[in-house]
Order: sequence, then C-alpha cells, then structure tokens
Amino acid sequence: MIDAMRRRCAWQLKWIGEESLGKELFGTDGIRGVAGEYPLDRETVYAFGLALGEDVARLAPAPEVLIGADTRESGSWIAELVAGGLAARGVAVRFAGVITTPGVAYLTRTGPYVAGVMISASHNPFDDNGIKVFSHSGFKLPDAEEHEIEQKILRLREAGVNPKPLALTADESLDRLYIDFLASTTEARFDGMKLVLDCGNGAAYRLAPELFRRLGASVTALCCEPDGRNINLLCGALHVEALQPAVVAAGADFGVAFDGDADRAIFVSAAGRVMDGDAVMLTAARAMKAAGKLSNDTVVATVMSNLGLEKALDRDGIRMLRTPVGDKYVLEEIERLGASLGGEQSGHIIFREYATTGDGILTALRIFEIARLAGKGLDELTAGLSIYPQKLINIRVREKKQLTEAPSVAAEIRRAEEAFAGSGRVLVRFSGTEPLARVMVEGLEMEQVDSFSNAIADAIRREMGS
Repeated sequence: MIDAMRRRCAWQLKWIGEESLGKELFGTDGIRGVAGEYPLDRETVYAFGLALGEDVARLAPAPEVLIGADTRESGSWIAELVAGGLAARGVAVRFAGVITTPGVAYLTRTGPYVAGVMISASHNPFDDNGIKVFSHSGFKLPDAEEHEIEQKILRLREAGVNPKPLALTADESLDRLYIDFLASTTEARFDGMKLVLDCGNGAAYRLAPELFRRLGASVTALCCEPDGRNINLLCGALHVEALQPAVVAAGADFGVAFDGDADRAIFVSAAGRVMDGDAVMLTAARAMKAAGKLSNDTVVATVMSNLGLEKALDRDGIRMLRTPVGDKYVLEEIERLGASLGGEQSGHIIFREYATTGDGILTALRIFEIARLAGKGLDELTAGLSIYPQKLINIRVREKKQLTEAPSVAAEIRRAEEAFAGSGRVLVRFSGTEPLARVMVEGLEMEQVDSFSNAIADAIRREMGS
C-alpha cells in the first residue's frame, strides 16, 4: 500500500519552518536563547512575566501560576524575574524547583494553576535557556495566544520596564505528586530487571532513579550530579556513547538516556544498540494495538521519522500520519484525530492516555512495562524495522530566507528530486529554537544520500550561512 502511495505522490519536496519567520520571540517550543542575552535578557524575561500575568489574570479571581526549572545555573534568576512580572500583575506563584517539563504540564492540569511555566532549553548546552508555557489544560499554548503574548512583550519592552525579581522557595512536595502519578500508571513490577539510566545531569536526576527503584528495578544511575553547567554535557539523550558500553558492561536489560528537561528518551538495548523515537513508536504501537488501545490504529509522527517506520507500521496494519517537527504539532494532530500515540524520532513520545506532552520518564516506564509483559528485549520488540539511510546536517545561518530568495538551494533540491524519481525524501527546514537550517535526505543508497545532503547544505552555507 505504501509503495503504491509513493508512486502516486512521487517525489515530495518540503521546505518546513517558514511559518516561524514572522515570529521574533516564540519558536516551535517556547522562547529560547542564550541566558542573559536577548530574548532572555532581564528586561525581556520580566516583560514576559508581565505579559503572561495580563493574559491569565482574567481566568480566575485569585490566579496562580506554577513555575519549574531544570538544573541550569540561569534557571533561578529567570524564574524569579518571571515570578516578579506575574506578581506585579496580581498573579500568585508557586515554585516547584527542579522538575521535568512533563512534570510541570501534569501539575498544571491537575492542580489549581491557570498556567504553568517551565524554565529549560531542553537538550541545549547550559548557557542556553528557555521559557515554555502550558495552559491549565496541560497543553502548550496555541500559536495565536503565543503571538498575542509576544506582541505584549514587545510593547512593554519598547515602553521600558524596570525588572523586579521575586525571591522563590521551592515546594519540594510537588515532585512527589508527579512521581506518585507516574507510579500509578502501571501495575507492573520490575523486580530482577537491571537498568542503566543516563539522566544527563538534568531534571530527571532524582526522579527517574527513584521511580524505577521504587518499582523494584536494580538501577545504575549515570550523570546524576548536576552543577548548573554540566547539563547535557557529553551525556543524555543526544550523547549515548557512554551509555552503550555501560549497558553491556553491567549486563543490563535496558538503558535509557533523558535530555535536560526529560521530555524525551533514547534507549539502548541489552546488546548496546541505540533505539530512537521511531523504534519506540513501533514498539508501543504494536503493543497498544494488540491490547486494543491504539485509537484508530493510527500513529502520529513528524516529517523526520524514517520511511522504514512507516513501512513497518503499515505491515502491521497501522497507519502513520506526519506533522511538522515539534511535539506541539504532534499533539494537535493527536487531538484532531482522537489518536492515542504519537511522537518524534528525537524521542519525544506522547501517550495521550496519560499525558499532554512528551515525557521521557513515562516513555521509559511504558517501554519497560511492554518488555516485562512480553518477556522480550528491545531488539526482539523492534523486529522488522529496517531503517532507510538518512543524513541530517545542521547549518548555522545568519538569516532565514524563503526558498524563492535562495535560488541555488532550490536548484540543488530540484536536482535531488530528479535523481531520486520518487525513491526518497528531502526535508529542508529552519529550527524554531536556534539559528539553524536543517537538511535531511533519505533514500535507498547512502552514497546518494551523502552526495545530495552535502550539496544542499553547501548551497545553504553560500546563501545564508554565518
């Protein structure tokens, strides 16, 4: 069925991310940048607190907003400036301290909060940071509301603001509520199971080891000593090089690595093989379909997911639909379709029965539960997944142009189109959170994939590189 569809659709050319060109502050996952520099300078962060305060003050007689942060050294002062802006608009603040992004989403939707704010730059280095916003429903704000808040921030900055931070004390009982919730989602016990967890010196450093030990697993915890500057430093979901040999050396059943705010997870099998979000979606979809829990026999993925996943799911009678990159867009499509599972190749997986955002710890819990009930390892659970050669290149850019303004880039993409003749995919898009253009080429032959991806990347460097 997929092959026939490919022949009908022929070659697919995409330039994704152009919709973000009109945004100055918000990207695909909130506001992000270098801490202390625009748009995360003190004035803009405080203006964000003021603008959000204006936006939510109308929602309740005595509105309260929850704030959490990952382990970056800049998290505390950013949180205090956001809190100061909120307080200036009559909005109370409760501070969860160090907690995961999905933890903030869960607490926001189950608590008395009109909104939740997470201070994190996810997988980025420590000197970056960011601001993510959740409504009381636990969903990230829609683009229209982000735009409205952004316009307020820009007007406030233009008029001039005098930042007044509000001192915060963490309520350590809040992360207990989140970990209790995670434990409540399973009846499985992991006694006798050996796990290696790489917490990336990030938000999961206490929560993940505690949860899996509580459920009976023998846990070896790596990178659980955050110092404010070592978050994601050669560890976590983007750097599993140390996790792979650690899993094999420990004779562990599984390994899992979380990113800085623990909304994504990448797995390592007992044999040391890396399992990304595509492999996780295949494993979860098969188990959920067998249990009658895969709504509409549909999985929502993004344009980055490998064609091999689409084919493997199709063989199991499961439809895969694609969205632009960003778990926000995956969730919007899940809601539109009434689907129960979706995610990204990068490891953001949304189990809609339990959560409104990607949750790395919840994903690990689900995968370990599936493996325990099936009596199988990750290599067996992902049997039949053949990955098409794929190459991703990130190019730092000084400006983001439309394709019509980058003729040499368009020419290289057309050249790839003619050569592939329907047998591959090209995706060129701008990052919504960094000054990067991303080129992904996927096809049957690695040599051809290399050639075209390099040619397109070189054209982008000439046209708009930094």
